[in-house]
Amino acid sequence: MPLVLTARNHSFNGNQVCRHLSVQGLLPEVVKKQSLSDIRQMPVLCDNRASRLGAFFDIDGNPNDDQIECVGDFSRVHFLGAGMQSGTILVQGNIGRHAGEQMRGGRLLIKGSAADWLACGMQGGDIHVYGDAADNAAGSLPGDRHGMTGGQVLVHGSVGALSGSRMRRGLLAVGGNTGEAPGFELLAGTILVAGQPGPHTGLGMQRGSIVLSGAIAHCGKNITCIPPTFIQGAIWRPHFIGLLRKQLADLGFPGIRNTAWTGPWQQWHGDTLVGSRGEIMTLVNP
Repeated sequence: MPLVLTARNHSFNGNQVCRHLSVQGLLPEVVKKQSLSDIRQMPVLCDNRASRLGAFFDIDGNPNDDQIECVGDFSRVHFLGAGMQSGTILVQGNIGRHAGEQMRGGRLLIKGSAADWLACGMQGGDIHVYGDAADNAAGSLPGDRHGMTGGQVLVHGSVGALSGSRMRRGLLAVGGNTGEAPGFELLAGTILVAGQPGPHTGLGMQRGSIVLSGAIAHCGKNITCIPPTFIQGAIWRPHFIGLLRKQLADLGFPGIRNTAWTGPWQQWHGDTLVGSRGEIMTLVNP
């Protein structure tokens, strides 16, 4: 049986007893050798005021199970899974900001939606979001030169603006639509968008691949999804697309359904302002 944290409704109700709860350090590898009493006394920050974990959650189960399960309203709980190296965290609902930030390993499963800064600076591991994610998913933190540098982030729904910004390695797959500038200043790695990409896709990208498997004719009224600084290349069937599809199928990602992945695919080279070494792949007649 995993360690189970059940949110107390009175702690996060309309009276806003705690509007922002930071739980940095609540990780499977940290709680593994602690008693339930010690875990209840773990320090947290409630609206930047020192508190303890047990003041907000009922805590039961086995800390040695290498898994934490979160039940209830966690939409105001931030930094869950930040820096995680091993084990599994399962969230049975929505989660707040900075979930999985700078994560190095393990699995973070979110059965609802995630707020801003999901997986920022992620270095390894797997994150599955079965709902939507807000802005800056798998992107870079303010002032950082690099965003995500490894691992896999799969968002079954849509994401907000600047997803995958300054990403250096890894995979970001989006089953729905994106906000503005997915793959902004992309350095390397792969981004898949199965829905409608936002305007300025790949703006400033230096290397890497953005695969658009859905319709990309227009992101909005008279706004093309492919920036004008990209050059139209060849129409072909690249081998890596099939490998990507198999990888996503093995991970149970729904965004690969009802798509003619056999192609052909149109390749776009860019961004020409920074060397034209990146690529955007779009389905021909999707």
